[in-house]
Amino acid sequence: MTTRLLIIGGSDAGISAGLRAREWDPRCEVTIVMADRFPNYSICGLPFYLSGEVPDWHWLAHRTAEDIAREGIHLLLDATAQAIDPASHLVTILDEAGKARQLPYDRLVIATGAVPVRPRIPGIDLSGVYLLRSMQDSFAVHEYLDTHAPASAVIVGGGYIGMEMADAFVRLGLAVTVVERGAWVLKTVDESLGKQVLAELWHHGVEVATGVAVERIAQAGPQLRVMGSEGFSVTADLVLVAVSVRPQTELAEAAGIATGERQAIRVTRTMETNVSDIYAAGDCVETWHRLLKAPTYLPLGTTAHKQGRVAGENAVGGHREFAGTLGTQVVKVFELVVARTGLRDAEAVKAGFEPLTVESTSWDHKIYYPDAHELHMRVTGDRKTGRLLGAQMVGHYQSEVAKRIDVFATALFHGMCVDDLNELDLSYTPPVSSPWDPVQTSAQAWVEQCQNGE
Repeated sequence: MTTRLLIIGGSDAGISAGLRAREWDPRCEVTIVMADRFPNYSICGLPFYLSGEVPDWHWLAHRTAEDIAREGIHLLLDATAQAIDPASHLVTILDEAGKARQLPYDRLVIATGAVPVRPRIPGIDLSGVYLLRSMQDSFAVHEYLDTHAPASAVIVGGGYIGMEMADAFVRLGLAVTVVERGAWVLKTVDESLGKQVLAELWHHGVEVATGVAVERIAQAGPQLRVMGSEGFSVTADLVLVAVSVRPQTELAEAAGIATGERQAIRVTRTMETNVSDIYAAGDCVETWHRLLKAPTYLPLGTTAHKQGRVAGENAVGGHREFAGTLGTQVVKVFELVVARTGLRDAEAVKAGFEPLTVESTSWDHKIYYPDAHELHMRVTGDRKTGRLLGAQMVGHYQSEVAKRIDVFATALFHGMCVDDLNELDLSYTPPVSSPWDPVQTSAQAWVEQCQNGE
């Protein structure tokens, strides 16, 4: 019997689900309903398109529509899912022509992703104020850059998108101000590492206002004025709001599908929802955390790809489980790369561990070889068991930060202790490392402090 698989959403999770379903069962009929015309485009690449580092937006496609069609997948572009009827196994859509249609399914995968949080800030709808999450968002910002030639920008939010867009705007010659509600930028890492990012921003001429809540945006002649707490006020030609994202789950909730953490769709580790024959994956769903052994909400492209594969395989007869996430993340900010995986100290305490976090600094390779850079690392482990719980790192973009955080992530995945890192057979040559890699020297610093009872 041929399985009719219908997928709502054509980004990372949706396309991964469709491709895996066709690999697992080449007889299945896969249809993907997309609200835009950009299947499998890299949303993570938008800042680099806007900066000009990626000159053609077409290059952001992981696969073209033609590539996907060659895999036997039917794409319905510019088609919006309006309602799901689980009892009748039907999805109502508005097609490209605006005509209502009903599509039948045997199995359904919801991969509607996430949307930017739109803060209730008066003036957020003014011309020149933008959010950034979709290809259409990037086209709007790109057009404004081309037609208005802005000289200055304010970025509301000091997270990953905010940092990447600060870099992008500086590359374009804009004067940039970042406004962050918290005490430091990049709150995904601890304050000491966040302050290093702050110094990097200042070094590149970016003004940063921390501890400021934006309260209003107003027209100020041809410019925009951003006003906030503590009497903060700054004018600019363009404002980008990048504070957070939320799961897009209204369609699922209306169909009786349960939600959980941050109103993301609740799924099992096989990516099944509480409604028969309906699966979900990607930024719209909860994520099983491998360390916490509990669901959380961690919208990441890497996770979406993996969850999509699990959902697609299981929807056509497979029995795979999602192995879980550790929240491994990395971002480049000018000359620095910032990364983390696992739990920070406060997160570990909340989860019931007895954490110790130790910060250390190492050279990324032998110092006698030219261009050595310092790596700043924070390792978190459990005092009682010695188990590795997490790691954070900041270093020069040539310092293999991503490679080294992946060593920690691999160790976490397999439940290793901090001291076990010293037994790993890691590569060495003077231009790229040392006989004891910085991963291992940071582990040694942790073990020493733990043994000393600090």
